[in-house]
Amino acid sequence: MLQKQQTVKLWGFQMRQHGAFITKGNFMAYQAEYIWIDGAEPTPTLRSKTKIIDNNSKALPIWGFDGSSTNQATGEASDCILNPVFSCKDPIRGGKNILVMCEVLLASTGKPHPTNTRAACAAAAKKYSSEKMIYGIEQEYTMMRLNGRPLGFPELSGEPAPQGPYYCGVGAGRVMGRDIVEIHTEMCLEAGLHISGTNAEVMPGQWEFQIGPVDALRVSDELHVARWLLHRVAEDFDVVISLDAKPQQGDWNGAGCHTNFSTKDMRSNYKAIDDACQALGTRINEHVSNYGHDIESRLTGKHETAPYNKFSYGVSNRGASVRIPWQVARDKKGYAEDRRPNANMDPYIVTQLILETVCGNPKIIKTKKTAPKKPAKKKAKKK
Repeated sequence: MLQKQQTVKLWGFQMRQHGAFITKGNFMAYQAEYIWIDGAEPTPTLRSKTKIIDNNSKALPIWGFDGSSTNQATGEASDCILNPVFSCKDPIRGGKNILVMCEVLLASTGKPHPTNTRAACAAAAKKYSSEKMIYGIEQEYTMMRLNGRPLGFPELSGEPAPQGPYYCGVGAGRVMGRDIVEIHTEMCLEAGLHISGTNAEVMPGQWEFQIGPVDALRVSDELHVARWLLHRVAEDFDVVISLDAKPQQGDWNGAGCHTNFSTKDMRSNYKAIDDACQALGTRINEHVSNYGHDIESRLTGKHETAPYNKFSYGVSNRGASVRIPWQVARDKKGYAEDRRPNANMDPYIVTQLILETVCGNPKIIKTKKTAPKKPAKKKAKKK
């Protein structure tokens, strides 16, 4: 059973009663947790630090950090810039305190840092804004003990009963880590994120939450904040959140980040859905190579996946690269689900790739309907 550390009473009102404002004389301020993506390889991780901001400040300021400690700069030119791009309520500290998602800029030029994948996503979103693409992302993750063993597995060695009873399970022995999930969900709701659901997954200690449907930048910003909140909640239980593609070797499901997407045409036209799926099949390697580290260990053709080097799509088929849900096929409109992205994927990259491949597909552009021209009025013949 999970136990909170005695020093942590964050989730009641005790913390919030003391954390709303910082006051000293006439000075009133609040805390802003600046969050960013580092340069770790092969999978970048989240970092954050707290800035105290004057209550009278009209805008969130940029802020520097030591890039030589995050694999984003060298020691002789270590400064990097945090540029705020999204903010929301801080559900942990409460009051006027906020969480701030940032992109990283080069201090020397003010331009996007090489690790800044948001900038390219923003450019693509602007280019194809008329397509009204929206996304819903299903973030799977695995709760691990500090010794690297998943929750629900024997602490030192061995395995639990095979997969079967754990997916959407209820009851002791079927579900592990629900305390963390409940707190995380409440935190996301209080922060105002577009969290749309949670569920226990196929492997013990494995869960999923969903963000969306919203546009590329919003879903990506919010997913990173939701990931940060999940890590933050879990640390108070001495639980590590793993986004590894295959956190446990053997006959166990991997962890994905299925990405649902829909253009305005897809939401009214089934042919547009079929065209979008076909378009994704034209750039298999470009997508898969950017869908998260170690994707080959997860996309094997087993455990509800298609092989990473092949492409397929179909209705209600969880063994396909892209699934068209049954109700979409029935309604002849809606969305499709790219099942290939890993749990450790970068949402800025994945949403950008889907946007460019689907909306930049010549076949789709060519078949777009244009408004019919009104017939010219015939002049009345003179009698």
